[in-house]
Amino acid sequence: MKLGAFSVSLAVKDLTASKTFYETLGFKVFAGDLDKNYLIMKNESTLIGLFQGMFENNILTFNPGWDQDAKTLDNFDDVRAIQKHLKSKGVTFASEIDAPESGPASFVVLDPDGNAILVDQHV
Repeated sequence: MKLGAFSVSLAVKDLTASKTFYETLGFKVFAGDLDKNYLIMKNESTLIGLFQGMFENNILTFNPGWDQDAKTLDNFDDVRAIQKHLKSKGVTFASEIDAPESGPASFVVLDPDGNAILVDQHV
């Protein structure tokens, strides 16, 4: 199963303070918008999403169809196929895909400790 690019999405209290902190660790703004309360920070191939006021807890995020530079991959497992596979294995979903047969879609599963895993396809 190809899950695509990986990042940690952090629920932050102060986006500007978090941006400054992660810049100190060598991260640079890769994408996002301060005015929209989110930034994607990158250090080499490591991605961290900073989200203020969008969700309560941190989330592990996978982006099928993207590499670590948010470039579209030629060959990837569609998010709907991933969901179908996980359902066949008895995985319980916090949210499921309710979208057309192709294109952007996402779902969320929780690991045994309640950590959210977002599988979010943008292509």
